[in-house]
Amino acid sequence: MEFLIASAIGALVAGGVYLSLRARTFQVVLGLTLLSYAVNLFLFAVGRLTVDRPPLYAKGVADYADPLPQALVLTAIVITFGMTALSVVLALRSFLESGSDQVDGIADEEAES
Repeated sequence: MEFLIASAIGALVAGGVYLSLRARTFQVVLGLTLLSYAVNLFLFAVGRLTVDRPPLYAKGVADYADPLPQALVLTAIVITFGMTALSVVLALRSFLESGSDQVDGIADEEAES
């Protein structure tokens, strides 16, 4: 199970870094989103995945699920939504100003000449 989680985190990080280094703004936004998914999955994995355990400490229960990683992931999801919305608005504004969706703002035909 740990190998599967680690492989999923590695694949998400690799895909996120690859897309973040692309030249088009939409691919960069998708790359940042994949990186945030990888961070969320990592936070869940750090909290020790437990099954059939109560979420909070109860009297007489020796083993329980840690609620802190769940709270961190919920906070990270909200922050990711805000970051993605801001990135999309900035990319749209850049496209409307420059007429190109390239990260550097230079259109393909201008870059070749």
